[in-house]
Amino acid sequence: MQNIPRTVFIISDGTGITAETFSHSILAQFETNFHQIRLPFVNTMDRARQALQEVNNNASKYGLKPIVFSTLVNQEINELIHSSNAMVMDMFHTFVAPLENELNLKSTHAMGRFHQNIETQSYKDRIEAINFSLAHDDGQSHKNLEDADVILVGVSRSGKTPTCLYLAMQYGIKSANYPLIPDDFERGTLPTELHKYRTKLFGLTIEPQRLSQIRNERRPGSKYASLENCRYEVNEAQSMMERENIPWLSSTHKSIEEISTTILQIIKSDKNLY
Repeated sequence: MQNIPRTVFIISDGTGITAETFSHSILAQFETNFHQIRLPFVNTMDRARQALQEVNNNASKYGLKPIVFSTLVNQEINELIHSSNAMVMDMFHTFVAPLENELNLKSTHAMGRFHQNIETQSYKDRIEAINFSLAHDDGQSHKNLEDADVILVGVSRSGKTPTCLYLAMQYGIKSANYPLIPDDFERGTLPTELHKYRTKLFGLTIEPQRLSQIRNERRPGSKYASLENCRYEVNEAQSMMERENIPWLSSTHKSIEEISTTILQIIKSDKNLY
């Protein structure tokens, strides 16, 4: 039984994304394994009873109390989940109640608040940013680049595309990305299309060994993936970024969240999640 990872339930009346993100931050502090089960849209008593049964069955099966991260706003549903044979981490009870006291204001206690976000300008901005990033991925379009909040440059497979999409989805940042290729290094200059957008540029680089590993997964045994070629491209790209005074960082040991936060600080965006 000692080798069985502790079960973690994410229970929410919505998507569960908030509770899941919070749980990851907390559980990452513990060097052990967890088995996560997400139970979204628990917004009726019937679904709450089903969730309760699943939690209790898990406790009986493994002889260990599951851990529950909850963002349930309905009091009756919340009380039912609290009656389970589990350790319940109730985010709304922990954070909303003290805020109500501090603000001298009652919260809405309304389910599906994120669903209402689809009508907000912030949500529409995020959708527009996602479409923009997809249309301007890997230098495939030069149209409307003046509308970009940031343009990422770097060698192929250095993390530009996932970073652009994360910035768009989380913050509504319109991000384009351009690969730096051997032709650019031979000319010793940035792609022509980027010259007039120099102030929007941010560079990503990566250690050659890691780049070679990534490229070999895509095109094994190719010159494109060889360590020698990766060293050449990375060195040339970094030299170009320094020569052109482009701020840059290495993606080798950084998460997309860390990279995106650094970019947001540099471009000083005031956009937020809501």
